[in-house]
Amino acid sequence: MGNSSKHIGIVGCSAEGAALCYKTICTESPKTLGEHVHPEISMHTHSLADYVDCLNSNDINGIGELMLSSANKLKALGADFLICPDNTIHQAFKYVEKRAPLPWLHIAEVVVENSKYKGFRKLGILGTKWLVESSVYPEKIECLGLTWERPSNEEINEVGRIIMEELVYGIFKPESVIYFQEVISSLKDKGCDAIILGCTEIPLIIDDSNSVLPTLNSNRLLAEAAVREATEHTNCV
Repeated sequence: MGNSSKHIGIVGCSAEGAALCYKTICTESPKTLGEHVHPEISMHTHSLADYVDCLNSNDINGIGELMLSSANKLKALGADFLICPDNTIHQAFKYVEKRAPLPWLHIAEVVVENSKYKGFRKLGILGTKWLVESSVYPEKIECLGLTWERPSNEEINEVGRIIMEELVYGIFKPESVIYFQEVISSLKDKGCDAIILGCTEIPLIIDDSNSVLPTLNSNRLLAEAAVREATEHTNCV
């Protein structure tokens, strides 16, 4: 069996999100490439605390430097292109894009293009407070002629707390699942027809089976896009 696919470099941030993305790539690839086959993958992560310090001080360039540090290390390991399974730190993507040593798939572009393809019109945005209050998703959504909605300020704060105090540590409480479901219901009431799971840990507790709206799993969609990018024009026999 030969595998001439591109080498995927994962710029990680939070452990749960990065690990889930890695696992998804490895489990989805065999469906098209053959039993046990997946592209070569390397991952580098700085301490989550370093990113949180930058987020708390609104140091977007600092976030970008951390991402670029990982990117350069992944290039040295032989990666052909990069992904980052963390929506929040994509606030620094414009800073990173000009300096990146390799091509880079943008998680929000992947998600919004998928939502357009599926015919959704108004997207609810869930994620950390830093992400939901940023322009990461609104810019991409509006570029494709769609509309969007955020939760209330109170909901944004509580969702952010659950993510940073529970989900990133692999803590999944039934009451937190219920809270997310209630927030999604309120976004449905505001006219949303799909919900962006804009934190790569949210899919660990919310999916189409327990949401009143169709979900756009940013982690899975990015992983699937990475597999397509890695295996395009590749013959595995």
